Amino acid sequence: MSNKAVNRGKNKQASSTSRILTVPVLAIAGWLTTILPNPAIAASYSNDYSVCAGRLLGVGLTAEAASEGCAAALRPRDLAACVVKIDKETQIAATDALSSCGKARRPEELATCVVGVSLSTKEEANPAVLDYCGRSLLPVRFGQCVVGLRSQIDFPATQALDTCISADDSVIGASSSSTPPTIIPAGSSPSFESTPVPTQPLVPTQPLVPTQPGTN
Repeated sequence: MSNKAVNRGKNKQASSTSRILTVPVLAIAGWLTTILPNPAIAASYSNDYSVCAGRLLGVGLTAEAASEGCAAALRPRDLAACVVKIDKETQIAATDALSSCGKARRPEELATCVVGVSLSTKEEANPAVLDYCGRSLLPVRFGQCVVGLRSQIDFPATQALDTCISADDSVIGASSSSTPPTIIPAGSSPSFESTPVPTQPLVPTQPLVPTQPGTN
C-alpha cells in the first residue's frame, strides 16, 4: 500500500473522529446555554435588592422579614439604610424600624428625624419618636423643630413632640390650601379693567352769575 493511500485512510479516520466529538460538544454547549442565566441578567441581581437583603439580615432580621421588606420597597437601598441607621444609633429595634421605614416616602429622612430626636430627648420618648417622625410628611423639618425648641425651652419631650407635630400639620394644610397662581395660556394676553380715557378734554361748566335786579 502506498503512502498516499495510508495518509488518505488516516485523514478519513481523523475526520470521522472529529465529527463524533463535535456533536456532543455542541449539544453540551447548547444545554449549558439553556440552564445558565444570561450574563447581563445575572449581573443585574447584584443590585439594590441584594444589598437590601444583606444589610437587613446583618441587623438581625429574619430571612422572611428581610425578603418581604426589600421586595415591597420602592427603593430597597434606602429602606435598608433607614433600618440600619435607626438600629445602630438608637434603642429602637430593627424589627420596629422596618415597618416605619417601609411606609415612609423618604426612608432616609425618617431615619434622620428618629435619630436626631432620640438624641435630643435622651431616649425619654423613644417608642413615640418613631411614630411621630413617621406621621410627619416633613420628617427632617419636624426633627429640627423638636431639637431646636428643646435646646432653648425646658419642657417635656412629649410636649415638644406634640407642639411640633401640630405645627407640622398646620404648615402642610396651609400650603395645600393656598390658591395656585393663575396661568395664562400661551398666545393670549391678560385683560385688565381700566377706566376709558375721553377723547376730548372736558370743559368745566362755568357757574351762573346771578343777575342783579334792575332799579326802576
